[in-house]
Amino acid sequence: MPAVCPRVLATIALGALFPSLGCSSALPNPRPDVETTDAPRPAPRWGLVIHGGAGVLDRASLSPEREAEMRAVLAASLEAGHGLLAKGGSSLDAVTAAIRILEDSPLFNAGKGAVFTHEGTNELDAALMNGHTREAGAVAGLRHVRNPIALARAVMGKSPHVMMIGEGAERFAEQEGLALVPESYFYTEERWQALQRALAAEKKAPPPPPQGKPQSFWESPAGREYKFGTVGAVALDQAGHLAAGTSTGGMTNKRFGRVGDSPIIGAGTYADEGCAVSATGHGEYFIRYTVARDVCARVEYSGMGLGAAADRVVMDILVKAGGEGGIIAMDAQGNVAMPFNSKGMYRGYMGADGVASVAIFRDR
Repeated sequence: MPAVCPRVLATIALGALFPSLGCSSALPNPRPDVETTDAPRPAPRWGLVIHGGAGVLDRASLSPEREAEMRAVLAASLEAGHGLLAKGGSSLDAVTAAIRILEDSPLFNAGKGAVFTHEGTNELDAALMNGHTREAGAVAGLRHVRNPIALARAVMGKSPHVMMIGEGAERFAEQEGLALVPESYFYTEERWQALQRALAAEKKAPPPPPQGKPQSFWESPAGREYKFGTVGAVALDQAGHLAAGTSTGGMTNKRFGRVGDSPIIGAGTYADEGCAVSATGHGEYFIRYTVARDVCARVEYSGMGLGAAADRVVMDILVKAGGEGGIIAMDAQGNVAMPFNSKGMYRGYMGADGVASVAIFRDR
């Protein structure tokens, strides 16, 4: 279990900070929508929000020991990113540092904890975006890169491109001196057994769903094994700059080189000067509805607050389409939203006060 500083051990319930947790979960705006004076604007409330995936999170199957382990990793991720922000570091550095902690844990579906494809391999994707400059880097189909978010950062900062995939991306990683590992590094017995269950379920014809009620993806054999989704982070630094990043091990039993929304700019990851989003859930829907960009576009063009924009997309548009999952988001004033329409979402927040808040279900 990662070491967690004493202030994190004093974690308060996230619901206390966000009364409408699971819907808008937005902090109040520190200034009115229309300013009528020339008074100086208050400095943004800088901070960091993270997620460890959304989906079917069964309380009964989550033991107290396992829950404590996962909360400790989430808290360590918050500490890593927040520590950089507190020293005046950039939002990009904070997002990268926070995600690396989650990638190095076998408990989440990213990096070390990546799920297995139908062929019994691991394929990892990630993306990072700088809201201040709109620079972005994305990678997909990795098999040997220990920290995909670090490679996404290199693609953004050390190449003229936005996205690299497969063997070419890994050659670039080697050129840049990033840590490469054998495929065996990503093996965990838990993920392997999840693949075996998915393969067994695939051989059985699923019963027809009730009339008039399409079967939820999460209720399907594939969905039941795809519980933790992705990891991600969004941050606002003391200079007022936003960044967003997402990393994933994909979908259990996926085939044919399938790529989800995480590395697609505007779908699972997006940041501009006013808004930053990282998403988790059924990626096909997040791609079709360009979820991350849609949230930010509503903030930019319609004048909606961050909470209202996030709720509209996640709790209305996606629900009607049949897409399940959630997002974490921040705006340029430090307002936070983390709605999810699934049973749970691993998530956490740490603001300028240095108090870490971690939650899994709607009430805790």
